Amino acid sequence: MNTHDNAYKHLFSHPQAVRDLLRGFVEEDWVALLDFDTLEKVSGSYVSDDLRDREDDIIWRIRMQGAASEGSARQPGEWVYVYLLLEFQSSVDAFMAVRILTYIGLLYQDLIKSGQVKAQAGQSAKLPPVFPLVLYNGVRAWSAERELEQLIEPVPASLGAYRPRLRYFLMDEGRLSESSLQQSDNAIASLVQIERTLDPLQLAPLVEKLANQLKAPQNTELRRAFAVWINRVVLRRFNPQGDLPETQDLPEVQHMIGERIDIWKEQLLQQGMQQGMQQGMQQGMQQGMLAGKLEGKLEGQAQLLRRMLVRRFGVLPAVVEAQIVAASLEQIESWFDRSIDAASLGAVFTQH
Repeated sequence: MNTHDNAYKHLFSHPQAVRDLLRGFVEEDWVALLDFDTLEKVSGSYVSDDLRDREDDIIWRIRMQGAASEGSARQPGEWVYVYLLLEFQSSVDAFMAVRILTYIGLLYQDLIKSGQVKAQAGQSAKLPPVFPLVLYNGVRAWSAERELEQLIEPVPASLGAYRPRLRYFLMDEGRLSESSLQQSDNAIASLVQIERTLDPLQLAPLVEKLANQLKAPQNTELRRAFAVWINRVVLRRFNPQGDLPETQDLPEVQHMIGERIDIWKEQLLQQGMQQGMQQGMQQGMQQGMLAGKLEGKLEGQAQLLRRMLVRRFGVLPAVVEAQIVAASLEQIESWFDRSIDAASLGAVFTQH
């Protein structure tokens, strides 16, 4: 696993992160029946017959709320296994449903071998339900089939009865609506907002919001995990040299951002100006240094706009690229401001 994967997986090794993920982004009726006080992390080390390890998976189990009879305490319900498959690749895995099928089979096999699932007297053994969730943060929109049946060739109905059936839940961060992220008490909503931002000016208030959401003493370790993730993953966009001091808590992150934000802004501007100056020289020395600087600032702002749009809405259509190329600096800056809160790509370019 790379640094990004490790930092992300560390976050979802905390129960509060899993709780916010399920409550905030899985809009299904069974979630309301979960007893979140019973969240329990399960070992993800499964070895199949060909010795392939899946030790980096994140698996939690949680009980459903049991029934309560009059005058007696509520009885514990059945376990539900939440299988979090965290994907950080920029390309879409067309056969993700097959991977999920394999992983769930390994999980069931382990539960049987360990004796956690066994037949009771006079009853057949029952396997616990599994909720497979794929958390994807690639730039391109997820296009793979989420139903395993859709990956299998059509067959006569009598043969189709033997096809395996499985569906996984997809959380595609780049395609979440802005309204779904306006959750004042949900740390995962803040995580997505922080990961989306490409403007250092927007970063500080988002980190402050996250710190307020996790200020309770029981969230100390999760705050530290977020601090590591922001330092090793998010801040690399603005400080690719990687020479930032290691932070241990979110208030330290806020302080560091406040100290360095002007430096980052200047660096981004200088990068844009250098790119433009190089292009200006290629077009001819007669345009002069002034034209190169102006072109550099325009190109730098255009690059920031493209990064923001791709991160939020996916690959840009050719017509949008054409608009950006032909735009003035004032238009580019106006579109960038709109892209921060726009609900769709079209809304960015709509004249008000």
